[in-house]
Amino acid sequence: MSLVRAKKHLGQHFLTDKNIASRIVNSLRAASGYTQVLEVGPGMGILSDFLLQKTEYETWLIDIDTESYEFLLKKYPDAAPRILNADFLEMDFSTVFPDKMAIIGNFPYNISSQILFKVLDNRQKVTEVVGMFQKEVAERCTAKPGSKEYGILSVFLQAYYQVEYLFTVKAGAFNPPPKVLSGVIRLTRNGIATLDCDEKLFWQVVKAGFNQRRKTLRNALSALMNKEKMGDEPLLELRAERLSVADFVQLTNKISESR
Repeated sequence: MSLVRAKKHLGQHFLTDKNIASRIVNSLRAASGYTQVLEVGPGMGILSDFLLQKTEYETWLIDIDTESYEFLLKKYPDAAPRILNADFLEMDFSTVFPDKMAIIGNFPYNISSQILFKVLDNRQKVTEVVGMFQKEVAERCTAKPGSKEYGILSVFLQAYYQVEYLFTVKAGAFNPPPKVLSGVIRLTRNGIATLDCDEKLFWQVVKAGFNQRRKTLRNALSALMNKEKMGDEPLLELRAERLSVADFVQLTNKISESR
């Protein structure tokens, strides 16, 4: 079977280290009761080799690259009905996954944030994610308030998931090697079905706060609130990077009351 060519425009860097592949797959805990796992961008199947051996869940593969798709069909003929040639970002999860599910992958670095926002859009269904990202993105996901890495993605993910940084992977574990280090993280749904606030406004508050992160929130959020009714609210004197998820929920409620 001829190998798949890594395509730069798809951000493909194929993992070649089987020990790391096994470690990534074994980081899935299936603790939240899902019975289906979707691997995104399997490439030549180094993670799939381990995933398809598991009996506690049914593995599905999705790859936008037709060459990878055809390679995987030949490699795993028994799994052919569960191998999809499609764009993960456009996928309607409910057509394939009727209940809770997990996502795993060595994710293309050029769309890593989009992948995470897709997960957030489907947070009521996606109960666990184990994924490899550019180390900088992985650190952003797990960053705590007050750090320069802490931002929009940190808040949104940590509002709905427990986020853990698992381990770092060096460039030599890939072909072709990326120019950056990689980091593996795990997201586990935290049991909060909905936040204790207007969630749409919460997203607006977080985005507006970080889009002008050098400003205090009193100035960054001026378009979203009645300044006079907010009075001397102490959270407004801070910058967005200082607020925890709970602080943002509290501030969202106060802004909602001021309108």
